[in-house]
Amino acid sequence: MSRVSMLAVALASAKAPLGAAAAPPLFSAAGPPGSAGATLSMPMQVVVLLTLLTLLPAAVVSVTPFLRITVVLHFLRQALGTQSTPSNQVLLGLALFLTILIMQPVGLQIYEKAWAPMERNQLTLAQAFEEGSQPLKAFLVRFAREKDIRLFLEISRTPVPRTPADVELKILIPAYILSELKAGFQIGAVLFLPFLVIDLLVASVVLSVGMIQLPPVMISAPFKILLFVLVDGWNLTVGSLMKSFY
Repeated sequence: MSRVSMLAVALASAKAPLGAAAAPPLFSAAGPPGSAGATLSMPMQVVVLLTLLTLLPAAVVSVTPFLRITVVLHFLRQALGTQSTPSNQVLLGLALFLTILIMQPVGLQIYEKAWAPMERNQLTLAQAFEEGSQPLKAFLVRFAREKDIRLFLEISRTPVPRTPADVELKILIPAYILSELKAGFQIGAVLFLPFLVIDLLVASVVLSVGMIQLPPVMISAPFKILLFVLVDGWNLTVGSLMKSFY
């Protein structure tokens, strides 16, 4: 074998372990996956972070008054019979700004107790999460029904906590969602009643005069909108919604 061939073989054998060593491992050498010293590689951390960011909007919507407000506004639009007016963007924007107004004190408490100390390296991530969850727990406990909390305690086979502050978030969040859905449906049913009366009156008048081919909804829609405007319905609806959270 010539000297050039021997040199090429030597270089190839030397590059192989160097290339293998340069590849980043999935887990660090501190321990096996699942141990205390194991850490994810940078690409896996990015994937996990992006996955959590996709779930963040649903989580934020579920633990804020946004849920009840959107349900009530949807029922209101259905009761008026205006189909797509106001549009979904307008209703979602109104619900978003009302939610920010209600959750502002809670957000400030979370920032002061958890985020600011963590930025100053006074708390670890786990300690900041524990401190920041306390204001959120206090808010959820105010509106989560005891019946719903008891339901999820039984489902998860969790011992009954001594105080409301001891209830875990995994119990509080689904209980809060059920309670808010019930409250939203109750308010929506009350909103439907006056407009339902108008629909029944118009339908009975239309049928009594023999105008069978004319849809009663076309005649009742202007009366419902007129009634809603005369009583200043948006002010009453939004005002009642906001007062229900204070």
